[in-house]
Amino acid sequence: MPEFLPYLLIALAIAGLLAVIFEEVIHINKAQSVLFFGAFSWILLFMFSPEPAIHEQVRAGLEHNISEIASLWLFLVAAMTFVAYLNKKGLIENIIYRLLPAQISERKLLFLTGIFSFVFSSLADNITATLVSVALILSLRLPAAKTLRFATVVVFAVNSGGVAMITGDVTTLMIFLAGKVSITNLLLLSLPALLAVLLLAFMLARPLRETAIIEHKHNDVQRVDVMIACVFMTTILATMAGNVLFDIPPVLTFLSGLSVMFLLARAYGEDTEHDPIMDYIRQIEFDTLMFFLGILLIVGAMKEIHALDGFLDLYAVVPVWVANFLMGLLSAIIDNVPLTAALLKADVQMNTAEWMGLTYAVGVGGSLLIIGSAAGIVAMSKINELTFGSYLRYLLALLLAYLVGYAGVLGMAKILLETAA
Repeated sequence: MPEFLPYLLIALAIAGLLAVIFEEVIHINKAQSVLFFGAFSWILLFMFSPEPAIHEQVRAGLEHNISEIASLWLFLVAAMTFVAYLNKKGLIENIIYRLLPAQISERKLLFLTGIFSFVFSSLADNITATLVSVALILSLRLPAAKTLRFATVVVFAVNSGGVAMITGDVTTLMIFLAGKVSITNLLLLSLPALLAVLLLAFMLARPLRETAIIEHKHNDVQRVDVMIACVFMTTILATMAGNVLFDIPPVLTFLSGLSVMFLLARAYGEDTEHDPIMDYIRQIEFDTLMFFLGILLIVGAMKEIHALDGFLDLYAVVPVWVANFLMGLLSAIIDNVPLTAALLKADVQMNTAEWMGLTYAVGVGGSLLIIGSAAGIVAMSKINELTFGSYLRYLLALLLAYLVGYAGVLGMAKILLETAA
């Protein structure tokens, strides 16, 4: 392998990262950018590895990389298809408006919005959870200053809810699939994560003193829609139980649940020529999936040239809990998917409690800046008043909530280890 190749690949990885950060400036979809840099990096590795032993090592590395990506992709496709169906049928909206009264104090509504965003994002992907929550906020027609407070809580709550469930956040799923934490470990993150959301809502709710009027909507929901919602919830529970009891890979359980959804729709006549059930697969966020593909290809190439060893140096200099906290802060600037992938590929040695801390840090740390998470980007695109600067005014409150949540996770994890010992 020539000496210039590692430097070239690192330059391509940096270019890919910059393309993500400045997506709104260069007007090129980040999925397109990172997919190009990721695929091109592996092509260069094959081209400049003529020696049989190194060439075979590169081939094995790519096959392992593709296998990891395929498992992640198939799981997300199954989960996102469920949500796309239920969202289009209006079942999610119906649940929201059924739970909310016609009139409610703004303070109470802020807390309920945070709790809903937290719970829903643990079941659905962050983008869908944000879109649904933002639609509720916009329907209230609040003044700009109040809308910003609601949006800030939604972004933080969506990211917080996802960390405790493999269905809620891709970084949580990545850490789980790498065998660093179990499903039962992740469930323990729910309490401190929710506590942090409630703390943020408490801090931002103080100026809210009026009553909000909620315009209730009703969508016609068929029996088959309710049954498919039950299949979705059953699939989530079966995924957790199957993994804990029989070590069944989550992707396998979710694909089984998806097949039941298809067969159920067919049996109830929902799978028609004008509305084929398989078409809901096309309605999921494929640009998000392509982004994950490109990022993981880039990080895989970085592993092949040992460019990720620098992460090990940080963990050797400062205590692990400090390094994990800093990684959470870094995820507000660098997308948490490549950051998490890099840490996993670098093979940082941590115990279960420390991996739980990292899971929370990289999942929630992106909330500190509006550009640090997919939830923030989606909310910013839908709410005109929400900008980088307007969101920044709540940085201290966000940082305090993040700190409390992280401290709670460490405390919970420490109790877990002591009990297990």
